[in-house]
Amino acid sequence: MTTPSPSPDTPDTPRSTSPAGPNGTAGHADSLILHTTDNGVAWITLNRPEALNALTWDQRERLIARLADASADPDVRVVVITATGKAFCSGADLRDAPKAGERVAGDVARMIRRGAQRFIAAVLDCEKPVIAAVNGTAAGLGAHLAFACDLVLAAESARFIEVFVRRGLVPDGGGAYLLPRLIGPQRAKELMFFGDAVPATEAERLGLVNRVVPDGELGRTAQEWANRLATAPTRALALTKQLVNVSLESDRGTAFAAEATAQEIIMTTEDAREGIASFVERRRPTYRGR
Repeated sequence: MTTPSPSPDTPDTPRSTSPAGPNGTAGHADSLILHTTDNGVAWITLNRPEALNALTWDQRERLIARLADASADPDVRVVVITATGKAFCSGADLRDAPKAGERVAGDVARMIRRGAQRFIAAVLDCEKPVIAAVNGTAAGLGAHLAFACDLVLAAESARFIEVFVRRGLVPDGGGAYLLPRLIGPQRAKELMFFGDAVPATEAERLGLVNRVVPDGELGRTAQEWANRLATAPTRALALTKQLVNVSLESDRGTAFAAEATAQEIIMTTEDAREGIASFVERRRPTYRGR
């Protein structure tokens, strides 16, 4: 087993938990990102457990590409992001970043925009619902990866750490954008100022997590939630996600206008026609994601 690469996001003493996700996830044993699509569910699994799933540059780029592919693929109806080993994601692995020459003013800001921020934006902008199945410690950028997802399931032994202050850094990867919108500015500052580990049950109480389940039930629960979303009207979910995300920065008039436009668009879809027809005919709808 190799020693995890140092990272400003890496927690000091991660706790152990069981891996999550369905059996038979596709990919070679040594792949950094495992990926499979089954019955409309795209499973994306971080697979670098010896480094607590600290994200390499290559992993980040693969994840961004997988999320873009999921948006464009009509056969993908929902995405689940999880990990192997005892950590969900301990943050960014800075050792694996592309080598550069002498640093000049603007390099760091450019790196953040093209790296961590672009990564989190890929989750927020994915046109399919994204579920985080957090199997263990989620720290720094790893925590923000979970918080950017539309729904968050956490194993009982999972924990979340805004670890940046421990390294004398400010949060990146959209942390100061995401947390105040999820739990309010004062709670967000508390987590970011102190950098304490937040157990899964406390994260649920604060509103960072939708549901906490026993470690051994995480994969099954994630599969159940994903299956429900995979049979839902996919385009309606995409537009609903967009409306909710945009509403946080919109005034009422703008939000109402966006809602009306979304309704106009959705009425052109096969699923909307099926939903209305099934109501009239008093039967269960069959949605195809079109």
